[in-house]
Amino acid sequence: MFKKIIKGGNKKPSKSDYNDPSQLGFGAPANRNTGSASANVVVNHASRGGLGASGPNVGAGIAAAPPSGAIEPLPLLRDAPVSERPNLFLRKLQICCYFFDFSDTLKSAREKEIKRQTLMELVDFIQSGSGKITENCQEEMIRMISVNIFRCLPPASHENTGQEATDPEEEEPCLDPAWPHLQLVYELLLRYVVSSDTDTKVAKRYIVPSFVLKLLDLFDSEDPREREFLKTILHRIYGKFMVHRPFIRKAINNIFYRFIYETERHNGIGELLEILGSIINGFALPMKEEHKLFLVRALMPLHKPKPIAMYHQQLSYCITQFVEKDYKLADTVIRGLLKYWPVTNCQKEVLFLGELEEVLEATQPAEFQRCMVPLFRQIARCLNSSHFQIAERALFLWNNEHIVSLIAQNRSVVLPIIFQSLEKNIQSHWNQAVHGLTVNVRKMFLEMDAELFEECQRQYAEKEGKAKEVEEQRQLNWKRLADAAGERGREDMVTV
Repeated sequence: MFKKIIKGGNKKPSKSDYNDPSQLGFGAPANRNTGSASANVVVNHASRGGLGASGPNVGAGIAAAPPSGAIEPLPLLRDAPVSERPNLFLRKLQICCYFFDFSDTLKSAREKEIKRQTLMELVDFIQSGSGKITENCQEEMIRMISVNIFRCLPPASHENTGQEATDPEEEEPCLDPAWPHLQLVYELLLRYVVSSDTDTKVAKRYIVPSFVLKLLDLFDSEDPREREFLKTILHRIYGKFMVHRPFIRKAINNIFYRFIYETERHNGIGELLEILGSIINGFALPMKEEHKLFLVRALMPLHKPKPIAMYHQQLSYCITQFVEKDYKLADTVIRGLLKYWPVTNCQKEVLFLGELEEVLEATQPAEFQRCMVPLFRQIARCLNSSHFQIAERALFLWNNEHIVSLIAQNRSVVLPIIFQSLEKNIQSHWNQAVHGLTVNVRKMFLEMDAELFEECQRQYAEKEGKAKEVEEQRQLNWKRLADAAGERGREDMVTV
């Protein structure tokens, strides 16, 4: 009975933990094991009020840099007797909890090197599987990892100086000077998560929702090396800890919502989308309604923010994965693209046309017919764009055999919509490449259905004739007004 009571202290998180504010870093900590780092360390961006950074326990596990000479190298784990390894492992973890100032490379150089060597040894020990580490050692290791990686991220340059925000693509990434230690800590966490010796039932007591949430907060780091490690680790956690999967998806959703509707600034959107691309690829069919809502409410609105170029490749892959998984979603996706189609951003419009081609490649005839009228009205506008890259990219759609076959099956609807744009390009577009491509597309339609082409040509000629008559009448009316105004002016002069 006594043993059962003792074991109860390390009980696995229940489903209610996911709804417990203390698990997510808000409010006072619940009655949990005090050794858990997740209850003590909170990630918070320096420039915003994030997770509850108030409270007496925040940062309690961080040990300040020790006095010079206070840290001494410990014996190697592989040289120690098996019975002494757990205690030695814990002592090495304690060394790794010390935090050093990397702004001065000469300060505590010896202690920094001892910590680096210790971290390298811990990574090798976990990777080699030399011995299964105890639950206590696992708990302390996660605490040490939390102490090192969960920290206050530095503010972005525009937040620090008060200057107007620049284009995120033009900003130089801020590299963390403590990376020599951080890299090894991330490597240790990765090796722990992927190790075959790691028992998921035990590990999920320490890899809890609050720990995962703080990992997700770190994706806003400006250091691309850190984001790359975080991407790999979170993906492995998603794969290994099935209990966390809905929570991870929901947390990523919330990051996207904040980015779309509030800040439009986040450094890790591309990496999060890469993880989601792999997750979407594994969705079972028929697809759950939850996943379809995620597409409509989170992924499609990601086309709206201005810095889309930073993550468009990953976003386009996710969107295409949805259509390839369930072809019936093609109509939803295409109408979503048309909803967020840019009006004044030429670079963005070229990206949209590229994504549109990828989606159309996976589109079936029935879904194509549902959206082809609004789709080709937009393509017609692109064909007449004075920006040659937009017109050229739109004309490149006719180089895709699948898209041409869809157009051929519905040519009686498509050609009347775009015929006027083709004729205008041939008559007056300034770019020779666009002119040549337009001639090729026009020839393709002529060979496809000569009778339809001639009918469209006749209707276009009639429309142009009427437009010319209206213009002549307008000019005539203006001339009459001018003459009448002239006569009235002369009469007024005579009267005076």
